[in-house]
Amino acid sequence: MSVRINPDKCIACTTCVVHCPVAEATPKFLGPRMIGPAYERFRLLGLTEDPSLHYCANCKNCDISCPHGVPVSSLNMMARADQFKKHSPGLRDWVLGHGELMAKWLRLIPAAIKNFGMLNPVTRAVLDALGIDKRAPLPAFAPQTFRQLMQHVHQPDLKRSVVFYPGCYVDVYDPRTGLDMVWAMNRAGYKVIVPEELVCCGLPMVANGFWQHARSNAEHNLKALGQWRDAGLPVVTGCPSCALMFRVDLPEYFPDLAEKYGACRLADAQEFLLDAVDSGDLSVKADGKPTNLPDLKLIYHAPCHLRAQGNGLPGLELLRRLDGVTVENADAGCCGISGSYGFKKEKYDIAQTVGSELFDKIRKSGAQAAVSECGTCRVQITHGSGKFSLHPVSILRQRLEAR
Repeated sequence: MSVRINPDKCIACTTCVVHCPVAEATPKFLGPRMIGPAYERFRLLGLTEDPSLHYCANCKNCDISCPHGVPVSSLNMMARADQFKKHSPGLRDWVLGHGELMAKWLRLIPAAIKNFGMLNPVTRAVLDALGIDKRAPLPAFAPQTFRQLMQHVHQPDLKRSVVFYPGCYVDVYDPRTGLDMVWAMNRAGYKVIVPEELVCCGLPMVANGFWQHARSNAEHNLKALGQWRDAGLPVVTGCPSCALMFRVDLPEYFPDLAEKYGACRLADAQEFLLDAVDSGDLSVKADGKPTNLPDLKLIYHAPCHLRAQGNGLPGLELLRRLDGVTVENADAGCCGISGSYGFKKEKYDIAQTVGSELFDKIRKSGAQAAVSECGTCRVQITHGSGKFSLHPVSILRQRLEAR
């Protein structure tokens, strides 16, 4: 069960309002201070909820900017959980909150058929009527999941091991990034273990109102990952949202589970690889040897859920260590997608407005590609800017493998 957060640490300085991309994009949202700590006092008195609560994107920019460390986004998510107890979320929210489960149900259907069924104009019109905007860039299913492909990957015999949590996006839609991660870890001297029993971190469920489903997944994952933690093996993920969910959100949302199973913080895979570079385990320099690789210009977007963890931008730093690679930090705020937020019909235009500065900067950058750790950020970037987008580890593999 969750524990109510004391809102009285908020001093009403409005710093969070200044940094809230949604409040800037639409007057429909009262802003994080009002709808979070200020309104929490009314909630504690049992008064009616303000309807603008659902416009919070859970992007964490309020948490990042708060000088007193008030977890504003968690206040909002917990309030929404209470709201959904009274008014159950609809079919649209169930679909967006259970992508991994839907993928399992559809696993026997070939990807081409699934994608035609999901992305053709007739289906998109039906989904639009359901509340998933027909303009939104829904990702396509991969022909095989990452876990399926991993069954055929032959890894070298290495003495050290690392546990990799792929997350739903990599597993279902972008297995190539997962394979690139395995390649990079092998190159750094680590055999990669991908436990079959791991499930979605629960963030999509929390965001769409399915609190108990998120709790069930959290308990399942904490129990499974705790075995590897207790064995002394590092556990990493390439997805910032999954890392943030385990590191910050789960202990706040379900403190009893954290107490029962112990903390299980997923390490940032890019930071892990960067440490391997610094230790000499992973060589990324040509060391004066001639290379036929052309120079590469990239522009990097730091996902909000990465910045919220306060561990810097290891993916950006990793790319800057590569010979012949020039990387510009876009530093242009949120992309707007916020998981499934930007797919929703009433929020699609807001999401596009939020991401407009980033899209414009990417278009004008002259970069050959955009780079970001977050899968849905990459989808949104390509949709909004027209620029192809990759995970940093994919660039790492391209440059080292071709050398």
